[in-house]
Amino acid sequence: MYKSLFFGLLPAALAAPLITPRDATLIPGKYIVKFKGEMSTNAVSEATASIAQKPDFTYSIFNGFAGTLSDEEVAKLKENPSVEYITQDAQVQAHDWQSESGAPWGLGRISHTTKGNTTYVYDSTGGEGVCAYVIDTGIFTAHPEFEGRAEWLENFTGDGDDTDGYGHGTHVAGTIGSKTYGVAKKSTLLAVKVLDAGGSGTFAGVIAGIDFVATDSQTRSCPAGSVANMSLGGGKQQTVNDAVAAAVAAGVFFAVSAGNSNVDAKNTSPASEPSAFTVGATDINDAKASFSSFGPIVDGWAPGVNVLSTWNNGGTNTISGTSMASPHVAGLAAYLLAYEGLTTSAVGARIVALSNKGLITGVPSGTVNALIYNGAPA
Repeated sequence: MYKSLFFGLLPAALAAPLITPRDATLIPGKYIVKFKGEMSTNAVSEATASIAQKPDFTYSIFNGFAGTLSDEEVAKLKENPSVEYITQDAQVQAHDWQSESGAPWGLGRISHTTKGNTTYVYDSTGGEGVCAYVIDTGIFTAHPEFEGRAEWLENFTGDGDDTDGYGHGTHVAGTIGSKTYGVAKKSTLLAVKVLDAGGSGTFAGVIAGIDFVATDSQTRSCPAGSVANMSLGGGKQQTVNDAVAAAVAAGVFFAVSAGNSNVDAKNTSPASEPSAFTVGATDINDAKASFSSFGPIVDGWAPGVNVLSTWNNGGTNTISGTSMASPHVAGLAAYLLAYEGLTTSAVGARIVALSNKGLITGVPSGTVNALIYNGAPA
């Protein structure tokens, strides 16, 4: 009797939640829709056909779409049992901080157990056979520092400008794999533009870039593996985190910047995604950079103050930020994938194991104190 009564009172399926990102600049009328994992491609197509405006992006690995929706369309999609959740789109920004003069000290730091070294010690095969995706403002691929190893792939900003008009992505790429300033000097550098010439973009565009990388990496010739760097962020956005998680599951190692607000990174994306390697920034004295975000989600620390690297005018620039720390980790992942023959699923743990522990001053309680190191002999 009681069992029959209980089951008879089970509620109908709950509507999909509508998520509003915290601490974010929302984009009116723009939404990202995530379908449940079992949703077929045809079913997704049927759902997108029911809305008035064509989607801005239709994702594959992420299993969803982004575009303009009316209040009525949002309400209808919330009642669709195949929809996992809907979130409002928001702006995302490159994580750079300021420009000032300096020297390329970071490579020396990550190849020694003590600070103050200006020589980079590394194996010359570092990064060979590895594809490094730079999800950013683009790359000035003709820069002589890239030696023909940089390639432009896709632009998801909608600006129609297949160049790096900001410089940020070129700087990041240089730290990953340029001949003078790069950690993995034999890696292939691949530009996926999701931020415009002002360093801004949307989470919908960022997800499109992540989705593209996950798909492209399945067919591109990268015999030693694939890594991706995202030196960008905004308020916590579950859609972005889910997209990163899907790409990691597809076999791409992701390094992401912790952010430059000196707060717990748990409330920002993609820094809050556990499957990514979240990176905080240190200075030349092995101190936490004053601007660097922190928290239990941080996996490790890397040089991020006064970092010299390539720029979009064919020259160089010295800038600071967790944006500059993250590509040190992406580069180290590429280096170790080639040098040690690791898998992308194992390289994050290897970076943690190699790191110099307990050396960084100013790290808040509850945050890991681990400065990356390539394992070079003393």
